[in-house]
This record gives sequence, structure tokens and C-alpha cells, in this order.
Amino acid sequence: MRRFIAIRAAVFFACLIPFLRLAFDAVTDNLGANPIEAITRFTGVWTLIFLLITLGVTPLRKTTGWYWLIKLRRMLGLFAFFYACLHFATYIVLDQFFAAEEILKDIAKRPYVTVGFVSFLLLIPLAITSTSTMIRRLGKHWQKLHRIVYPIAIGGVVHFLWLVKADIRRPSVYAGVLAVLLGYRLFAYLQARVGAREARRGVLVSSR
Repeated sequence: MRRFIAIRAAVFFACLIPFLRLAFDAVTDNLGANPIEAITRFTGVWTLIFLLITLGVTPLRKTTGWYWLIKLRRMLGLFAFFYACLHFATYIVLDQFFAAEEILKDIAKRPYVTVGFVSFLLLIPLAITSTSTMIRRLGKHWQKLHRIVYPIAIGGVVHFLWLVKADIRRPSVYAGVLAVLLGYRLFAYLQARVGAREARRGVLVSSR
């Protein structure tokens, strides 16, 4: 128990490192010629990274047998939401200065902004329902609701791809990682379906 608490604390502080680095760069005026763009890119990239890390917990748990990893998934998901909030706040406050009309125009006219905005909105119910109380209250519906993390992650990758336009090397790496993670889940799902079908056949044969 103490060992897991230590691991959890270490992971928590590791998740804060990108934010502390960003804060340090801001205080020391080390964000480059366009600080707003630097903050926007930085927080957006780390949102996507934490989404991918969160999605990677289940495959890693199943392949390694480290079942304690599942206890870290909620915290990792909340850090993804934390960086997404920073990303969104940077856009709303620093980039657009709360200009609601301009923000709505931007969302309507720029596809990458539209996808990013929708993905952020979809993250909100996941963050709200991440508490133990909400998990108990929603029951089996909780897992169904949290499956929207898949289209959220896809939306994050598409948002990044459409944003960079020319140099797509980095978002392509994230797209590849996401494809592997989703491919693993699809394979596991199909394998479970085949196993269930074979089990039903075995029951039918044995009952004859």
C-alpha cells in the first residue's frame, strides 16, 4: 500500500512537470517571439500526450499484469483535462480576449478550431463523472459514457494535423500511437466476441 502511494505521488508530480516548465519559461520570458502561440502549442500537445497515456494504461496493464496501473488512469485522465483547460483558456483569454463573436466565427470558419472545441466539450462530462460517487451512481453506464474518450483522442489528433498543415511529422507520430492503441482495443473486442461465440457453442453441444 505504501509503495503504491509513493508511486502515485511520483506520477502526480511527474504530470506537473510540463506545467512547471511552462510557468518557469513564462516567468523567465523564455517563450520565444510569440508567447501566446508557444503556450497554445505546448498545452495542446500535452493534452494529447496525456490522452494517449491514459488510453495506454489498459493495454499496458493487460500485457504486463501490473493491475495497479488501473488506479492511476483516473488521475492521468484528469491531467489531460487540466492541460486541455489551459489550452482552451489560452485561446479564449490570451488569443481572443473573451471576444465571443470572434470566437464563434473562428469555431465556424476554421475546421481545426471546430474539432478542437468539440473535443474539449466532450472532455467535460468525463471530468465531471470521474469521481467515485459518480462512478457508483452511473453504474454500468459510466463505462459507456467514458468510451467517448476514443473520438476525443481522434479529434485531438485531427485538430493537431489540421493546425500544422505543412509539417505533419509530429502529429503523424501521435496518430500512429493512437492507431495502435485503438487497434489493440478492436482486436481485444473481436477476440472476446469470438471467445463468447465459442463458449455458447460449447454450451449448446454439451446440452444435447
